[in-house]
Amino acid sequence: MSGADVVIAALKLEAVDTVWGYPGGAVLPIYDALERNPGIRHILVRHEQGAVHAADGYARATGNPGVALVTSGPGVTNAITGIATAYFDSVPMVVISGNVPTSAIGQDAFQECDTVGITRPVVKHNFLVRDVNDLAITLKKAFHIARTGRPGPVVVDIPKDVALASCEFEYPQTISLRSYKPHTKGHYAQIRNAARVIASASRPYIYTGGGVIASGASSQLRVLADLIDAPVTNTLMGLGGFPGTDRRFVGMPGMHGTYEANMAMQHCDVLVAIGARFDDRVIGHTEDFARQERKIIHIDIDPTSIDKRVKVDVPIVGDVRSVLTELVDVLKHTDIDRSTRASWWATVDGWRAKNCLGYENSDTIIKPQFVIQKLWEATQGDAFICSDVGQHQMWTAQLFPFDEPRRWINSGGLGTMGVGLPFAMGVKRAFPERDVVTITGDGSIQMCIQELSTCKQYNLPVKIVSLNNSYLGMVKQLQHVHYESRYSQSYMDALPDFVALARAYGHTGFRIEHPADVEPVIREALSLKDKTVFMDFKTDPAENVWPMVPSGATLTEMRME
Repeated sequence: MSGADVVIAALKLEAVDTVWGYPGGAVLPIYDALERNPGIRHILVRHEQGAVHAADGYARATGNPGVALVTSGPGVTNAITGIATAYFDSVPMVVISGNVPTSAIGQDAFQECDTVGITRPVVKHNFLVRDVNDLAITLKKAFHIARTGRPGPVVVDIPKDVALASCEFEYPQTISLRSYKPHTKGHYAQIRNAARVIASASRPYIYTGGGVIASGASSQLRVLADLIDAPVTNTLMGLGGFPGTDRRFVGMPGMHGTYEANMAMQHCDVLVAIGARFDDRVIGHTEDFARQERKIIHIDIDPTSIDKRVKVDVPIVGDVRSVLTELVDVLKHTDIDRSTRASWWATVDGWRAKNCLGYENSDTIIKPQFVIQKLWEATQGDAFICSDVGQHQMWTAQLFPFDEPRRWINSGGLGTMGVGLPFAMGVKRAFPERDVVTITGDGSIQMCIQELSTCKQYNLPVKIVSLNNSYLGMVKQLQHVHYESRYSQSYMDALPDFVALARAYGHTGFRIEHPADVEPVIREALSLKDKTVFMDFKTDPAENVWPMVPSGATLTEMRME
């Protein structure tokens, strides 16, 4: 069969049901094969960035690799932001790109670019396939690498002549790569050592990240928290790994984390870090973080993440679910000292009493926090919540309790504006019967707003909550805190009529300007199951996200306003 047919056959064998893409000359042989071989749904986006973000959202919600298909030159360069977004958040993805014929590579041919070189810094791995006989096994390698170990995006670059050439098709059921063997089972002696440290802790604290969700270890985490009766914090990428409504959950840590989460991080005597990487937005400067003495246990599938930013006492390299299963088993047969728990919880509850997420509501102007709270009440948490990047993202992370993993879909490491709508498209494709809501701002939504057309063409009825304050809100807040309120270029003038724009794309739109209308409109929008609904909430432009750890401050030096 042709190389293009090999691609489609391989995708089917990898159980791929959806490809997000945009055609172009170099990749037309694969598009022709898609047309001739039914069984995989292709969704035509309006920009390649939207294709990769949608595949990313699909992957985050399902745990299975998302697949995007783009052409050479500007097709693949437009996809870079989406690839980097997935890379920073460890999302499994395979991006297939077309390229000029092998004879033209290096000749500055039309729409030629060095895809391997350009994508190398933001992929887990990439391939340039020069021989059609290598295509099938290369695709097998790509999916294997993308979904194993610490997941990530893999790019497979296919020159046009390779897609047109013919070969015998043989696809391996399994594969073993000599240079790539992720270490999944934790060292048993280190696990026993961790159990000993935890059992003797007076003020234990569990700090978890996206690794818990990626490995499917939420149930094991809940057992661990019950067993040692410790407070739990989830990072932005880890929300939902532990139930947000559980009494042990103290909120998100870090720059816009809760007072209680950050104080517990600094004042615990044993910190159990699970599938988290001590990100700068979580712990601030490492020197300040290290000044507080405590024992640190760090569990992660990626050995390069351990001791990278923070020196730890008990490193355990392995799959989080596997390690937690063994750790819990050891702890069940260990004498755990809980004599100080009442005192530790009294301290934590004292920090909680500050009510750091409180805000002054209004009867005349819509507070963005109020919209998030009413959304949670309307859904009772039974929805997929996607988010763009900015103040709206932080308010959602703070105020919308996630009780299950893979219900919170947002860009963490790269902080990519514009992801919200295509993320929601990917989730809705994966779970068509579920409510999928994306929370955005008047700045973020305009970066990929053309995908409203994709929603119409492919019947992806998502709900859009736009917290419209006419500012680039997070930029404005940073200017307020660090630049003496000089709001340089953060005001969004000449905004479109989002309601009219939504209707122009064939959808339903509401403009909400009064607090009393917030809940009724949200409930009406959710009742319109077969329609994409754009809710444009005119919110208080003066509202900021608090608490906040300013740049250069320690976790205990939070600003409350």
